[in-house]
Amino acid sequence: MKNIYAIVLCLTVLTAGCNSAAAQTKSDLPNIVYILADDLGYGELGVYGQEKIETPNIDALARNGMTFTQHYSGSPVCAPSRYMLLTGKHPGHAYIRSNGDRELPEGVSLDDYENRFEAMFEHPEIEGQIALPSSTVTIAEVLKEAGYQTGAAGGKWGNGGPNSEGHPNNQGFDFFYGYLCQRQAHTYYPTHLWRNNERILLDNELVNPHQDLPEDSDPYDPESYSRFHDQPDYSAEVMLDETLGFIDDNHSNPFFLFIPSTIPHVSLQAPKRWIDYYLEKFGDEEPYTEGSYVPVRYPNATYAAMISYLDEQVGAIVEKLKERGIYENTLIMFSSDNGPTTGGGVNPEYFNSAGPFLNFKNNQSRVKGHLFEGGIRVPMIATWEGVIPAGSTTDHISAFWDVLPTLSEIAGVDPPEEIDGISFLPTLMGEDSNQEKHDYLYWEFPSYGGQQAVRMNRWKGIRKDIMADGNLEIELYNLEEDIREENNVADQHPEVVDSIRTIMEREHSVPKLKHFQMEALGN
Repeated sequence: MKNIYAIVLCLTVLTAGCNSAAAQTKSDLPNIVYILADDLGYGELGVYGQEKIETPNIDALARNGMTFTQHYSGSPVCAPSRYMLLTGKHPGHAYIRSNGDRELPEGVSLDDYENRFEAMFEHPEIEGQIALPSSTVTIAEVLKEAGYQTGAAGGKWGNGGPNSEGHPNNQGFDFFYGYLCQRQAHTYYPTHLWRNNERILLDNELVNPHQDLPEDSDPYDPESYSRFHDQPDYSAEVMLDETLGFIDDNHSNPFFLFIPSTIPHVSLQAPKRWIDYYLEKFGDEEPYTEGSYVPVRYPNATYAAMISYLDEQVGAIVEKLKERGIYENTLIMFSSDNGPTTGGGVNPEYFNSAGPFLNFKNNQSRVKGHLFEGGIRVPMIATWEGVIPAGSTTDHISAFWDVLPTLSEIAGVDPPEEIDGISFLPTLMGEDSNQEKHDYLYWEFPSYGGQQAVRMNRWKGIRKDIMADGNLEIELYNLEEDIREENNVADQHPEVVDSIRTIMEREHSVPKLKHFQMEALGN
């Protein structure tokens, strides 16, 4: 199958006479740009039904390409979702299965500092999350084998900090610019970013983003928030310059550019011109003054501003590709690492952020952090002029672990053997009849009480509170009739529940890290 599609690709967009994937030369290969939003909900783009936030450039990608309606993230939170994307593995076979900070080195104590951000500034070696092992084979390493220059820029990494095995330069990326640490990315005005192994200092004051508005401040006066929002270097803007620079530097060679944006993950911080735009559009609103992230005078306007600024960046990337004359030979993919958040001043009900999956049953969110549809079904758009049918839509069921084999097939190289993904290149090319399909998709998540989930055709099986209560009961939902997962029909379909239970038992491997083990599963 790989060679068949390589031939079609060669005839369609590459060079005449190319008769197999192995026969491709570097000049034949398409560029690949993968843009990953952070906590962007299924319903937060115009093409997916958003009515308040404007996203014309991302919507244009959909008009010129393909929109996926049943695409799933690797996990309901950041670090493990990125792991599944990078490795082609599902959560039951993953090394990283939830968020988790790296261990503190000997001699460093957080008790010596007012907050972790001060400690990280003085001790960069404590930055970052659990690192990818050196044995990991990433999508960047696979594409380098095919002759690609590889870059990760424009956002956060989250799978290994400075001087770790998981650093992007140790995982196949020739170039990196951005945040190595997810915690550092909780502010858009950090003290520094990283260019490869070099810490690049910015002109921002060190401000802990996890604090309330001071009690003696007027919550309705925008000036009360200036310390949190009026600083010189807005990281998303700084990182965009480096991202465009990577395209400039590599436009003559095939490149893979991974853009793991931090937008719209909280804290809520955005360019003032966009905040002012949405303040005029939405009108006045109540401030967000206390909680887990920086206070903000106009939370809804700022959240919308962040997403529109991300959209503006997508437009700048497309324009750069066109300026360099390489747009027609570039595959652009856009998605999000999980569903929308409910913290930090974000109001997913106001924006209908999870679209048809938005559900706050029994006052419990079913978005980020949860294996319900609102937490893991994400937007996915792919455009590649002359190859992907313009304005097309697919209901092909796919997940993050399918991206690695898809890009491997496009590049004409074999993916690693021990992966769980299936290439969806036939779907991209409009050849649905030739598309291999998953019998099921499997997730597990050892946080938020401990969860497992299986998507099997129309059925969705979920276990909750595995760690909190030792619960192994499976809830069953018919997504064709109950997209919001409100009516548990497990007692009506015991045979389906039995099948899902078997899948959960078979696909769960014991995590190598004790941090991710769930005792009720026999770990």
